[in-house]
Amino acid sequence: MGKLATVSVAHFCVDLCCAALFFGWLGREASWWLYMVLYNACAFALQLPLGLLADAADRNMALAALGCALVAAGFLLIPSPLSAALITGLGNGMFHVGAGREVLEGSDRATPLGVFVSPGAVGLYVGTACAPWFSLHGWTLPLLMAIVGAGLLLTVKGNGSIHKDMPLSLALPKGGGVSLLCLFAVVALRSLLGGAFGPGATQVPDIVPVLCLALGKAAGGFLGDWLGLRQTAILSLLCAAALLLLPRGYVTLVALFLFNMTMPLTLFEAARLLPKAKGTAFGLLTCALFVGMVPRFLGLSLDLPALWWAALVLLSLGLLLMGLKREAAHG
Repeated sequence: MGKLATVSVAHFCVDLCCAALFFGWLGREASWWLYMVLYNACAFALQLPLGLLADAADRNMALAALGCALVAAGFLLIPSPLSAALITGLGNGMFHVGAGREVLEGSDRATPLGVFVSPGAVGLYVGTACAPWFSLHGWTLPLLMAIVGAGLLLTVKGNGSIHKDMPLSLALPKGGGVSLLCLFAVVALRSLLGGAFGPGATQVPDIVPVLCLALGKAAGGFLGDWLGLRQTAILSLLCAAALLLLPRGYVTLVALFLFNMTMPLTLFEAARLLPKAKGTAFGLLTCALFVGMVPRFLGLSLDLPALWWAALVLLSLGLLLMGLKREAAHG
């Protein structure tokens, strides 16, 4: 199995195990809300310092495998729910940074990145839906993590270092700071707008929106390489905004697909802005996902008219085009 396939399957498995741990065990606890916030803080916000660590160490697959080991350890810590939430979240973050940096360093195209990020949502769905079964067969999940971690290590050639001649540098090109800030805002806004794409009264199986989200991420990478990042951003977000103005239903699922096409675009461009710190770039934008979750953690929900949702999607497009201005200058 190729390296991209290995890390993509591993992504599915890691997110499956994390969701199963929470909804099969931790979600039953009286303090489940606190555990959820702390887990997500470790899994997302901590990816920024973990990205710096990954860039300094240059041992991507070893870091990803260590993440799998920590997720497995989370199941052994279930009697101490707080420790389980923290360790599992940290393991999740380690895996994503290590594997994500491996994908970014291994290709100069967006397609592999889209393929890598897409299985996570499906893994979360399967882990959540099957949590009752896993809670009765809990031994299967740490075993799965052990197998996945070993598989990641087996893909390492030599000592696992990819670019020893590229020491860590956080230097940005001229205007790169503004571009990176815009990309951060796009990702935070995408996280915040997740509730805009429910199909309403239309009855569809729960897996359908999940597949729309996952396939949209994968398609964004392919289309970004084919049409260019800016053209893909314009096409996907303009169409998504237009579809949100229509009555909720199946077209809203298409809008969900289109909206998520921007995920590999933002990650890919951030890595181009920080070519000697791609783990940091990956972690920074993943931290932005956590920022977008904060209103939900505080119990706040956006209940806006369709026109406002569409306007926020267009705002996302404007920010993304500002983040991609270097591509336009060189295109």
